[in-house]
Amino acid sequence: MDTLCRLLKHRSADIGLILVLFFVVLGIFGPWIAPQDPYDQLLTARLNPPDASHWLGTDGYGRDILSRIIHGAHISLMIGAFSVLLGLGFGFILGLVAGYKRGVVDEIIMRAMDIMIAFPGILLAIVVIAVLGPGLYNVVFAVGIWSIPIFARLIRSSVLEIREQEFTLASQAIGCSDLRIMLRHIMPNCVGPLLVLGTLRFATSILSAAGLSFLGLGAQPPTPDWGAMLSDGQKYLAVAWWVATFPGIAIMLIVLAFNLIGDGLRDVLDPRMRKGKT
Repeated sequence: MDTLCRLLKHRSADIGLILVLFFVVLGIFGPWIAPQDPYDQLLTARLNPPDASHWLGTDGYGRDILSRIIHGAHISLMIGAFSVLLGLGFGFILGLVAGYKRGVVDEIIMRAMDIMIAFPGILLAIVVIAVLGPGLYNVVFAVGIWSIPIFARLIRSSVLEIREQEFTLASQAIGCSDLRIMLRHIMPNCVGPLLVLGTLRFATSILSAAGLSFLGLGAQPPTPDWGAMLSDGQKYLAVAWWVATFPGIAIMLIVLAFNLIGDGLRDVLDPRMRKGKT
């Protein structure tokens, strides 16, 4: 509760929370909020500029851009949430085991993570999609795989520090099992760094998924995905700037929101950062 209160007093984090709440509302209530069906095509109204009937204009097929952006919020949030959960779940287990067991187990796990992280993230995601094929769920899987080594390395470094603390050594001395020590004593003390990295990776996952959709590897037409909308709108930039501009602004705002929250969490949870601000 104290952490939440400090976070709410953090100005940039407040802006991020408001923006995230706004997009969450769009994602949940999109079907009721959207003024039109995002899939309806009206070729007589194609590339209409913003006006009273289409607040953000229409695209090359006469579809309402505002309605497609509202429905796209659900897709972007879903991609961010599930890809982060996938990366965090596997990365947490691997990092926890590697940091606690050390030795040969640590070497095997971390060398595997080093191999994964040696590839540029977007390239690794493209390789995964090339194997599985394009599609929304494959994008979630690809971006999640990309996140695993990042979470694993963070957790391992935290565990290496925590396992040498007195409360951990005392638990070992009284005969607690390794599983109990990891779950009851080490895992709760890794929550802070995980929250910060998870929030930042949420933003990265949304941006990466949008990039993959821009390349035609993500959600397939006519799904109202922001990256695909941006890709479709680039060919109209000279004659209809609104087709690409508004989806791009939506991507920018949601990525900015999660980055602001991540920075706020870092300031709130890191004692060194708090000390520097006092």
